[in-house]
Amino acid sequence: MINEIQAKSIIRKHKKVDSWFLSRYGMNLYRGCTHNCAYCDGRAEGYYVNGEFGKDIEVKINAIDILKKELNPARKKIPFEKGFAMVGGGVCDGYQPIEKEYQLTRKVLELIKEHHFPVHLLTKSTLVSRDMDLLIEINKRSKAMVSFSFSSCNDKISKIFEPGVPSPTERLETIRKFKDNGINCGMFLMPVIPYITDGEEILEESIQKAKEAGVDFIIFGGMTLKEGRQTEHFYRVLDSYNPNLKCDYKQLYPPTKWGNAKEEYYLAVSDKFYPLAMKHKMPIRIPLQFFKNHINENDLVTVLLEHIDYLLKIKGEKSPFSYAAWSVSQLKTPVSEIKTTLTSLKGVGITTEKIILEILNKGTSAYYDKLMNEYIR
Repeated sequence: MINEIQAKSIIRKHKKVDSWFLSRYGMNLYRGCTHNCAYCDGRAEGYYVNGEFGKDIEVKINAIDILKKELNPARKKIPFEKGFAMVGGGVCDGYQPIEKEYQLTRKVLELIKEHHFPVHLLTKSTLVSRDMDLLIEINKRSKAMVSFSFSSCNDKISKIFEPGVPSPTERLETIRKFKDNGINCGMFLMPVIPYITDGEEILEESIQKAKEAGVDFIIFGGMTLKEGRQTEHFYRVLDSYNPNLKCDYKQLYPPTKWGNAKEEYYLAVSDKFYPLAMKHKMPIRIPLQFFKNHINENDLVTVLLEHIDYLLKIKGEKSPFSYAAWSVSQLKTPVSEIKTTLTSLKGVGITTEKIILEILNKGTSAYYDKLMNEYIR
């Protein structure tokens, strides 16, 4: 069922730049998603999506009028910060089938083009290729990236757990089309489904197919399973696939607020993925050259520190950089204005100070480059 609603606002400014997606701003143009992926945590009660998830969709019918006002510089007391707008993700896919009729995502891209924002799209739908013309123009004026979400590149498994989306084969072919037009593309291999798409063989197949399609990076992550509607629906699908796995899942997912599996599982599946990514020379974070000129200096420092933190932790090493990144992200003034007092920031010691100064002076860090190059050489 389609329910047209009136939105009060569209743009969400994040408290800090999202170093996974590079987004400073986000927006959901719909609520609910007919892609109906079995594992989607948008189904969980905490997201307050009305109706039956997967069937009932709310359309923010006034989204474009609201967005025009929000983007109007004459109405802004504080101007927008430099940074990527993320369209998609959250509780909807901006290119789910209803977009064919309402075209809200396309109209948003037209506004983004006019205002010279860089944009990052995340979708499971090949409908995004309809907007190739706009994305090429945005990429010329600022920057456009298109990422696709996968749980694997296996068409048969996808048909069961992602019933409302084009097959992985079709998504990979769409990536090839964008790459042929000079647009950087990513694979968000997340979530991998425990005991189903997290085996070494199927992970390597996904990486190989991504590489062949021209994917520029792969962001990897495990699945969460929140109690209530999400778990209940997932188990119904799981029963139709392999009911014997339910006992394993109940052991793997103890009751928690965030629906996390046991920590040792995430470590184990990561230990499978990262050596494979290294073997196939696949970056596991968005490479610096795609964004360094499109975000402000504080966000650049924040993202690089968080990337360093991530790259160290997946190697099993301790890292102080996450705390420092948070401190920088909360500054109200450019970090370059406090060069001489950086160590007064919580989490910033002498080593981190040197890295921050190097980022400000060179736009990168030798330490960051070393860690990233492990995956591309």
